Amino acid sequence: MKKMVTLLSFILVAAVATSVYAVPKGRTLDFSKASRGNVVFDGTVHNAVTKGCRECHNPQLFPKQKQGTVSIHMKNIYAGEQCGFCHNGKRAFRAQGNCKRCHQR
Repeated sequence: MKKMVTLLSFILVAAVATSVYAVPKGRTLDFSKASRGNVVFDGTVHNAVTKGCRECHNPQLFPKQKQGTVSIHMKNIYAGEQCGFCHNGKRAFRAQGNCKRCHQR
């Protein structure tokens, strides 16, 4: 019984800790340091088309769920990394040539 309570407590803490850094429906994440203009990550849009946080937050794309832990660069996106993994023109709109869809002046 004590092991079950410990396990459930761990799962609850892990779930709460994950939700602190995730961008849930109805929330946005603002990247104001982008040289081409502000980028707003919309949690509602992205949560509607993914299979969960781990689809993007994994060692290959975005290893941590905390803003500022990964440097995002357009050269990486154009190479199919980071945001470009989905924004390749097949799964989502192609990043290259569509700057204004993400960057706002």
